[in-house]
Amino acid sequence: MLKGRTFRVLVTSFCLLLITVGTITQGRRVRASATDPTTRPTPIQTEYDSLSTDLEPLTYLANKESGVRTNASTTGFTTHFRTWLQANGYGSYNFERDDLVGGSYGGKASSADTVVNQPVIFIHGNSDKAVGSTAGQTGWTASIDYFLAQGYKTSEVYATTWGPADPLLSPYQYHSKTYLTKIRAFIQAVKAYTGATKVDVVCHSMGVTLARKAIKGGSANDALEGGAYNLGSSLTSSVDTFVGIAGANWGLTSCYQTNGSTPTCAVTNGLYPGYYYGPLGLSNILTDINATSHYEGTYVYTIWSTVDEVVGYGSIVWGQYTCQIPGQNGEKRYTAAPYGHFNCKDLTPYYQLRMVKYHSTT
Repeated sequence: MLKGRTFRVLVTSFCLLLITVGTITQGRRVRASATDPTTRPTPIQTEYDSLSTDLEPLTYLANKESGVRTNASTTGFTTHFRTWLQANGYGSYNFERDDLVGGSYGGKASSADTVVNQPVIFIHGNSDKAVGSTAGQTGWTASIDYFLAQGYKTSEVYATTWGPADPLLSPYQYHSKTYLTKIRAFIQAVKAYTGATKVDVVCHSMGVTLARKAIKGGSANDALEGGAYNLGSSLTSSVDTFVGIAGANWGLTSCYQTNGSTPTCAVTNGLYPGYYYGPLGLSNILTDINATSHYEGTYVYTIWSTVDEVVGYGSIVWGQYTCQIPGQNGEKRYTAAPYGHFNCKDLTPYYQLRMVKYHSTT
């Protein structure tokens, strides 16, 4: 009979594994109490956009369901970008991820290739990858397809895989020194390679909190990788628009329920939401990235849903919406299917582009 820590680990593993199977369910709501992280927040003014009024997304959804895709290559970076990375000191980061099909995307065709649109960097979530087509590992295929269809080129759209892309390892992924350093270096590499003054960053799920810390920089601590370290100065001036999709910026209620028993939910570098209003006991990494606001870029937006089956509980943690980023300029919020955890990413390329290119949520 399983009990204690072993039981909590198994329960947490199951919850996190939802991230890789893409099961669409309604966000569960429970009765509020003084010790209930899911207590609803005070209502705020926001724009609710229903599926029936989203004409561009409806067209995109129809094309997606009928198979009118895909332009996103799964062969990885272009030869030109690969050569540049090796020649400019980025070889050790293994941004290419040739061990995976769809491990990376982007790059110029040749030195004559121009970069007109501001480069967009896509950062995936836990157990996902750069480009894919299977449930839970669709990566940024839909977004890249849409951006290319709207005039962007391969030299203006970039993605890498920061983790193992293995659903069985999802409970063990956290805001590690390796991941933060890699994501930060990738942002710097794309900016230098393209010669752009600024880049745009679009991220999903755990990629949101990882990218926020990577951009913020500064001190951090990873006991499993040598203890205290410093990421360096902020990259705020390098980012024009930051879009966080379905991120657990204030933690996950499921991590509270399992008492932070896995690395993903841990109280140091995990998504532990604290044990009481405030929130009190919020994980160190989340406390850090929420201590100040609007450092992620000149413009900060979020896309999320109250029926997110992975975040759960109406996306509420200790009276506030966990998917919102402090100081954000605006958001696209959904309240009904089909906008669950993955569809908030895969069905919203129209809004992703509107945000990064036009700084608009409509």
